Amino acid sequence: MKLKFAFLNLFLGCISLLLINTKFTSDVKGEVLPKVELKNEIKKGNFLIGLKQYLGGENDSFSKKKIINFISNKGFLNLISSNGIKHKSKQIQISWVDIPIKNPKTIERIVFGPFASYESAKKQAEKLESKGFQTTVAYPKNWEVWVPFEDDLPEFELKYRISRKIKNFQITPFLRNEYSVMKLEGPIYINAQEEIKINGVNFGKNFYLIKDSYGTWTLVQKIEFDDYLAGVLPYEIGPNSPLEALKAQAVIARTWGIFNSDRFNMDKYHLCISTQCQVYKPSKISNKNVKKAIDATSNLILTYGDQPINAFYHGSNGGISATAGESWQMQDYSYFNSIIDGSKLLNKIFKLPITNESDLNNFLDFDNEQFYGNYHSLFRWNKKISSLEIKEKLIKNKLINVNDDVLDLNSIERGSSGRVTKLEIQTDKVNKSIVLIKDDIRRVLNFIPSNLFTINKLSDDLWLLKGGGFGHGVGLSQSGAIEMAKLGFSYEQILNHYYRNAKLKKIEILSQ
Repeated sequence: MKLKFAFLNLFLGCISLLLINTKFTSDVKGEVLPKVELKNEIKKGNFLIGLKQYLGGENDSFSKKKIINFISNKGFLNLISSNGIKHKSKQIQISWVDIPIKNPKTIERIVFGPFASYESAKKQAEKLESKGFQTTVAYPKNWEVWVPFEDDLPEFELKYRISRKIKNFQITPFLRNEYSVMKLEGPIYINAQEEIKINGVNFGKNFYLIKDSYGTWTLVQKIEFDDYLAGVLPYEIGPNSPLEALKAQAVIARTWGIFNSDRFNMDKYHLCISTQCQVYKPSKISNKNVKKAIDATSNLILTYGDQPINAFYHGSNGGISATAGESWQMQDYSYFNSIIDGSKLLNKIFKLPITNESDLNNFLDFDNEQFYGNYHSLFRWNKKISSLEIKEKLIKNKLINVNDDVLDLNSIERGSSGRVTKLEIQTDKVNKSIVLIKDDIRRVLNFIPSNLFTINKLSDDLWLLKGGGFGHGVGLSQSGAIEMAKLGFSYEQILNHYYRNAKLKKIEILSQ
């Protein structure tokens, strides 16, 4: 250990000499570091997207050998660091160094979670705030709610743990070239007139490196709404979808992004690029219909009471949509209703709510051709699951011990669309059963495509789940929208079908 610290001190001493003896020349005179102001960027029509999270830490799979390379094939790259360093070149190399902290800090907090979604974490945070606690919704690996640690802990209804971490090192970025090394401070702004290649991939023109709440860093892209959508539509609904379905997706993806733009406030960016937000990848090939759909709906969003709606969407609803309150532990929105997603005949045959297994079985057995989006591969599905499979998932999520066994599986509550909102898993321990609620059902038992299912016991340790749909079932069904577009519905009609009483509105973008 002493040798390790001696080496680090020698390394830092060398860096100090370089800082004294080396000057980075720059041609970016007069250029200042743009402030990271999340609300203002939204008003200007920009999203800040967290492209790569946890840089420099143990979970960093992007920084090869703890190094990031920025390259411009045309023109120059500009770098501005918060400590006043400016640099201009064709290539910029930044490395991460673990610098020992002279006086290590102990960080203590109360942690609730993990939660299956931001929505459920936010709801718990609001409950705690109503009781006077200061909360933070965080995403170190899963969604969590953090509360500052107190010596005299109050009683909490929800299960929690106390997190104590000693911070010995600080992950620090350094700018390198063949002659010198220079320490940087965040945020760090990197931009160019042309596309920048980062670790071999073309991403865009404007980037930040921002320190997050976990001691690591995030590569953040600053991008205009419509350019962002060009990287969302091909991976969410598919580039070959009918034009009217692409238009509907463009409107709701823009709306959802604006409504949820405070999701990563604590880490100083708006949205991530995974299914925890909207799937986004840099658009490599321009698709004519995708561009046409985005242009035709530019700056259009869905509103309710003159405010952007929380425009949820998913792959397939299995023929019936869900309310927000039956999918997540959150409030219901008046523009989401359980609706039969298909022909007028279906709406005459089936009456809502569907609250028992017998009625849901009849619904799942009905002629698929009458439903919108019935071609989806998971529109109807059957899953045989064993007690061992369930046990493994419960152990992984620290809900039971290795010696516990699963005895039975029961739906003890359903929402208005027939979806399971409370699932009881009985174990062989006296008075010990696990109850999974709403989105936690699919988080823990992640082999289940949706909560729209019935349970059929085949033997003492085997069950058949008979279900429909893929995803949470709230808002627009992408497979349903595609079929409606093929049947001749306009994007306005598609949106009105899935978001009742919401209105299209053109938002004003402040001049750049």
